[in-house]
Formats: sequence, C-alpha cells, structure tokens
Amino acid sequence: MLTAEDKRPVCSIAMAHRTRPLTLTTSFAVMALALAACQSAALQANQAQVEQQQKQIEQMQQQIEEIKAQGASRTPSSPSGSCDHDVMAQATRQGGDKFAAGDFHGALGYYQDALAACPGNARAELNVGRAYEALNDKGQAMAHYQSAASSSDPGESGAETEAHNAIDRLGGSSR
Repeated sequence: MLTAEDKRPVCSIAMAHRTRPLTLTTSFAVMALALAACQSAALQANQAQVEQQQKQIEQMQQQIEEIKAQGASRTPSSPSGSCDHDVMAQATRQGGDKFAAGDFHGALGYYQDALAACPGNARAELNVGRAYEALNDKGQAMAHYQSAASSSDPGESGAETEAHNAIDRLGGSSR
C-alpha cells in the first residue's frame, strides 16, 4: 500500500479530506431542515392568528349590523332644529376641561358635539372658534366667531360680544 511522508496510507489521507466537506454538507442540510421546520411553525402560528382576527372581524360586523338595526327602529329624540341643552352643557363642560388641560383637539371634539346638540348656538360657535384658534386654524376660527357674532338670540349677547372681540383681535371685520 502506498504511504505518504507521515507514514499513513494514502487512501486514509484522501478519506480524511473527503469527509470534511461531507460533514459540512450534512451540517448545512440539517440546519436547512431545522430552519424549514421553524418557518413552518411560524407560518402555522400566523395562519391561526389570521383566522382568529377574521372571527373577530365577523363578530364586529355582526355587532355593527345589530346597532344599525336598533338605530333604524328608534325615533329621533328631538325634532330637527331643536336644542338639547343637557347634551350641550355636558359637552361644553368636558370641552372646557380638555381646553384647560391644553388638549385643544379633544376640546374641539367636545365643542363640536355641543354645537351639534344646539346648532347655531352662539356660545357653542364661540367655543368651537376658540378651539380652532388655539389650534392655529384662523380660517375656521373666524368662520365660527362670525356665526357666533351674528346670533340673534338675546340670551347669548355675551357670547356675541366675545365673538366680535375675537374677530377684531384676529384682524377681521365683525361689525
């Protein structure tokens, strides 16, 4: 048998060099299989999550339909053009709290609710204008200040005066 300088048979030297790539190839194959198994498990987990979310969406859609059906059977609580003073007062208080806390977007939402409860109310228009002014939306602020200033409700003369002052402060013509 032929031997190399280190006195080992030549075929054992060749086999030693040949098994090293075989060992690496086997290692890579095992790692690839493990990775595929992990991906499969992740894919199954994602699929389960998608199915759960789809069920939640279906439940929400059913709830929406039930709410719509309830709303269709209700009669309006107040005639068109009227004012719900209780809703306006509550929304105005909550808007004032938000405004005082510096949450002008939150205040605007409540003030708009107050205005929706009592359309055209000078105090509600004034408050919406103030919120827009605090949000640096001069155009919207002016529009609501002008609506408040043009009110013909004798009980809202204070709000009208404040609206005129706000228009003058913003550089508009109120009178």
